[in-house]
Amino acid sequence: MKVPVYDGESIVARVKYNNNLDLWDGSNWCRGTGRHLGLTRLKDGRFVLIHGSDWQGERDYAEIISDEEALQQILQARNDELLEKYFPEEAEKIDEMEEEE
Repeated sequence: MKVPVYDGESIVARVKYNNNLDLWDGSNWCRGTGRHLGLTRLKDGRFVLIHGSDWQGERDYAEIISDEEALQQILQARNDELLEKYFPEEAEKIDEMEEEE
């Protein structure tokens, strides 16, 4: 399924839906009941935050976000795979900080 990507009010692309930023709390995937988040990148390098919903009448959509916002979303989701993929230098810094403690 393709999701429209907004940059402000305009649709600038469509991306494949994913929910790779969802958090597992030990028994449920959670971002709020029926809510999901995913992250991807356009060919031009801009990050896209995907908002998914299981609620009837709501549509999935995506928005362009900054590199810093993308990094923060990845860190909040504790997704090491995405951190390594999109921000390997940050992953290395974080790992070095952990070793010092």
